[in-house]
Amino acid sequence: MTAKTSEGWNEVAKTAQEYRDASIARVEPAVPEVQQYLPRDVTSIPKELLSKEEVEITQTLTEDLLVSLACGKLTSITVTKAFLRRAGLAQKLANCVTELLPERALTRAKILDDYYAEHKRPIGPLHGLPISVKEHIGMKDLGLNAGFIGWWDHKAEDDAHILKILWNAGCVFYVRTTQPQTLMHLETSSNLYGVTVNPFNRELTSGGSSGGEGALIGLRGSCLGIGTDIGGSIRSPAANNGLYGLRPTSFRLPTDGWSATMAGSEHIIPVIGPLSTSLGGIKISMRTIVAAKPWLVEPSLLPIPWIDNQSNRISRRPLKIAVLWNDGVVQPHPPVIRTLKEVTDKLKRIDGVELVDWKPHKHDEAWEIIASLYFCDGAKEESDAIDSSGEPWRPMSNFIIKENPHVKHHSIKDAWYWQGRREQYRRAYAKVWNDTATGKSGTGELEGAVDAILCPVGPGAAPLLDTAKYWGYTSQWNLLDYPALVFPVSKVDSMVDLADKNYKPMNAKDEFNHQLYNPEKFQGAPVSLQLVGRRYDDEKIVDVLEYIKEKIGVPFASYT
Repeated sequence: MTAKTSEGWNEVAKTAQEYRDASIARVEPAVPEVQQYLPRDVTSIPKELLSKEEVEITQTLTEDLLVSLACGKLTSITVTKAFLRRAGLAQKLANCVTELLPERALTRAKILDDYYAEHKRPIGPLHGLPISVKEHIGMKDLGLNAGFIGWWDHKAEDDAHILKILWNAGCVFYVRTTQPQTLMHLETSSNLYGVTVNPFNRELTSGGSSGGEGALIGLRGSCLGIGTDIGGSIRSPAANNGLYGLRPTSFRLPTDGWSATMAGSEHIIPVIGPLSTSLGGIKISMRTIVAAKPWLVEPSLLPIPWIDNQSNRISRRPLKIAVLWNDGVVQPHPPVIRTLKEVTDKLKRIDGVELVDWKPHKHDEAWEIIASLYFCDGAKEESDAIDSSGEPWRPMSNFIIKENPHVKHHSIKDAWYWQGRREQYRRAYAKVWNDTATGKSGTGELEGAVDAILCPVGPGAAPLLDTAKYWGYTSQWNLLDYPALVFPVSKVDSMVDLADKNYKPMNAKDEFNHQLYNPEKFQGAPVSLQLVGRRYDDEKIVDVLEYIKEKIGVPFASYT
């Protein structure tokens, strides 16, 4: 029975929100109340309302927290209680939670503490660590609505494959987070829960589609979470909230057990990946998941082990980084350009680092191709899922489907055509990358080629609500299936990042983005950048960023 025939969509939404609120009410001690009228930046509020111990625990980096749990300095129950309270508070500040799981989480935490007390060692590499999860990644017997009112009564029959791996490594699942209607927004807005906002500036979006994860981790209601990405859905929330986020190459991490429309479509492969308060959290989660050899259960995955610590090799030879200042379609806002310049100016002073400019290769064509491949059924499944309950279409759903000229019902021949265009474009881009080499070895291997591309994550800092309409800085790498790693650098400074009143837009998209910028409206928003590597160079870009962090000390701002 659909929500449309059993009760009105707004009644389903009311039920969903009451269910969420009841889960928060079960947390002990009770989650603090917040004032009715919140300031624009709410990131300092948890430190004012939580205990000193809770603040210290929840603001500890993932890798350091794991050390304290592994040596018995902290118990899993203590850590889990702290994150439950801070997650509940994050919901009241940014609207980022679909439910807390206090009973499940504390039962699990006690089992882990009892194991440690008996064996004097952790059960696995993630022993006792609370991890947050985007709602459409299934947990057995819990809801699985993927942002649709009409799917409210769907439940997961089993835990998603990736969650089983994390569980076996010793983690605790304690909170599930919001996502947008259709899952195809770079914002997080649904009729089930409303709008998830950016905790650094509540007039801005937290990003999407893993925006609940972004806001929650940005408020330190989690230190490590799991999101998904088909056009920027891990990287947009990571960037908007001053976090680290990795879009892995396809078929490296397991995806069995998530919920979405168009299941089985391989025109553009969605991926799953981590968001964290630290680069260490990204490394630990990737290492742990891949070490479980998920390809033995999910045969589509490639049997590629995770190889850590390539940074020593990086430091023994020149590191060549290409800088993409803009994509030739939309010019980034002043804070992004300033941040990119600050980073490159510091990198220029590092011996063994070579910077070159990256000339964008037909990025406008890339959007035409990927936008034509997102909804090969003419978005019928998406539309049916929305319309099944009679719920209204959200603004960003209208944008990506109804206002998108590339959304058409493709015949098999049409689909082959666009897939052919995709592969042709990938070959052309590979040649652009290969042409950066300075020579070849005796065996024909390229030498002196670009190691990674340093580029914006979006055309600005976190966009104003209902304006995140340019995907090109993230979807570009989904089309190419290149791994991309977001990292925080600075914040918008309205006194420095002045609007360029003399700028002449390149096209209509560029004009729309240019007109959005007002320094005061974006004050305090995190500004992040992105490192991009070639396919299956996931470890390499992580190690390149580790090297950059060591040499120039990013981020240059504090986010707690």
